Amino acid sequence: MILWGYALPGLIILLILLTPFQLRRYGRFLNILTLIHALICITLTVFVMSSLSLPQYYLSSRYLFIDSLSIYEVLIASFVFLLAALYAQGYVRNLLRAGEINRENLKLFYGAFNLLLLVVVFAFFANNLALFWILVELTTIISAILIVTLNAKENILAALKYVFTASSAMLFSFIGILIVFAMTRLIQGIGTLNWNELMVQARILPSSLFTLAFVLMFVGFAAKAGIAPFHTWLPPAHAKAPSVVSTLLSAVLLNVGVYGILRIYAIANQTASAKAVSITLIAFGVITVGVAAFSMLSRENIKKLIAFSSIEHMGVLIIGIGLGKPAVLSGVLLYIMGHSLIKSLLFFSAGILHRQFGSDKYYDMKNVLKVQPLAATGVIMGGTAIIGTPVFPLFFAKLSILTGLGEFSKWLLFLLLLLILIVAASFALFIVRTCCQESEETPRPYQAPWNMKLPIVVLLVMIVALGLFIPQGLSGMLNNIVKSLGL
Repeated sequence: MILWGYALPGLIILLILLTPFQLRRYGRFLNILTLIHALICITLTVFVMSSLSLPQYYLSSRYLFIDSLSIYEVLIASFVFLLAALYAQGYVRNLLRAGEINRENLKLFYGAFNLLLLVVVFAFFANNLALFWILVELTTIISAILIVTLNAKENILAALKYVFTASSAMLFSFIGILIVFAMTRLIQGIGTLNWNELMVQARILPSSLFTLAFVLMFVGFAAKAGIAPFHTWLPPAHAKAPSVVSTLLSAVLLNVGVYGILRIYAIANQTASAKAVSITLIAFGVITVGVAAFSMLSRENIKKLIAFSSIEHMGVLIIGIGLGKPAVLSGVLLYIMGHSLIKSLLFFSAGILHRQFGSDKYYDMKNVLKVQPLAATGVIMGGTAIIGTPVFPLFFAKLSILTGLGEFSKWLLFLLLLLILIVAASFALFIVRTCCQESEETPRPYQAPWNMKLPIVVLLVMIVALGLFIPQGLSGMLNNIVKSLGL
């Protein structure tokens, strides 16, 4: 079974971590194991995409499956984890030298890192709404462990806020799931929470009751995705976490929440609740973009600014999902990939700048272009790309969403454009403040190891390439995903 290929590497690594022995270079050993795990995941994913006819169902109750959407999300997640594992080799070594993490915590860090990859992959492969809910809750707990591995009390507070906000909101999702199960049991005699079966039964579900269930489920998944007003955990968690962990939070875990919303929207779109659900998503999306845009104006911490940018982009994605048109949803799917790659670039670059200046405040960073030219390039290119500038992948994706919104409401389009201009101004100031401040004394350059630089180079090449040319295979995959969702 192909799923064993995804599960066994992670399980074997966890068993190794439970053994008491330690090698001389134990951190390097753990990092190599983590790299192998991520490499196996991405290799299996490429094999599935090229060789298997999808969807494929597993277990007698079909609780697990691989379809075009889930394998697309796993491709993005496993690639980000691979780059993060490579980056972590040099990054964690510097944390040890600086005394920001204890050697005793390496097992905890790499154990949580590998377990998170395993759980995220199977969250995307879950064909059952209840199973998906359990796995999403596990991702919250595991990622919170990664946040607290640093020797900083404020990280504990950030992690607790994250767990409390996300898990409290997920209780509403649990109630919504119970309502869905009760509805299907009432109609069919046997209740179900499998995505594929819910898609078939959607048209006969009571519209008012399903609308209530959707709103309740949306609350939990929206908190996971950082949608306002459930976003309050995101800026402190992203800012306090190690940069490599911030990358996973922004480029992978937010996608889990968006994935849940997209799945339940696909069901809702088959019901009489479709219009009400669409308006709800668009309204939350516009509010989220507005909250993020005005919050970004006063940020001095570059990681917090990048975190609020993630909130803004989640709002744009929710608007795109709410519009529900095939062309717009293809743009949403491309947007998810582009956002993951660009945010990885920004957080990796921010990690090098933090090592250079010992701070995440822009006013502490002087002569950045001289002392850290690669990180400065990552910040400039990433900041330019993340606002949707042409020749970068978010441009076409955002254009399709804005075009769809213009057809829905020209007033909402005008409002969203104003908010996006505020975001763009904030990023322009961010780039100038971070990379263009000069001082007479040039600090001694921090010699970032090659494994921290290589992911930045790879991401720079990828975002430029995807902005200039979208491969036909990728375009076809996005269209197939939209069709598989019945949209």
